[in-house]
Amino acid sequence: DTGPMLMRETLAIDPTDTTATLHDKLALLGGPLIVAALLKLDSQDSQDSLTPTPQPEAGMIYAHKIMKSEGVIDWQQPAIVLERRIRAFDPFPGCTTELQGIPLKIWKATARPASSGQPGICLQTTKEGILVACGEGALLITEAQRAGGKRMAAFNLLHGV
Repeated sequence: DTGPMLMRETLAIDPTDTTATLHDKLALLGGPLIVAALLKLDSQDSQDSLTPTPQPEAGMIYAHKIMKSEGVIDWQQPAIVLERRIRAFDPFPGCTTELQGIPLKIWKATARPASSGQPGICLQTTKEGILVACGEGALLITEAQRAGGKRMAAFNLLHGV
């Protein structure tokens, strides 16, 4: 949407926000703004009217439709990029990989500095999760889901809980 703005509000994005959590925060913020805009439209007071303001062109880019194939994890990417992608694609399309040939959806992960390792190779498993080498750094997978299963802590997934 590149049209003029009638009202605006800002919201800080938390480093752990996903598309789902951000959607909910924006919905809570946007509801009252719509009501305020409708009240201003109905107002006879010229000082309380809405004034269209053009959106700044700086930083504006076209966001294409997200394809399911974009959720496939490329372990050659830096861990921080993969962490952000996992958060961005929650809930749709989700990020997928394979664990010993079994499809796996990753829901939560954190970028970590890495020991050396070939991208995509498991470096360590702990109660915290599964540490996988990336092109730069490592990704600690903390929540995942087998095909047809439910989301669970990565530790539980490894131990069949």
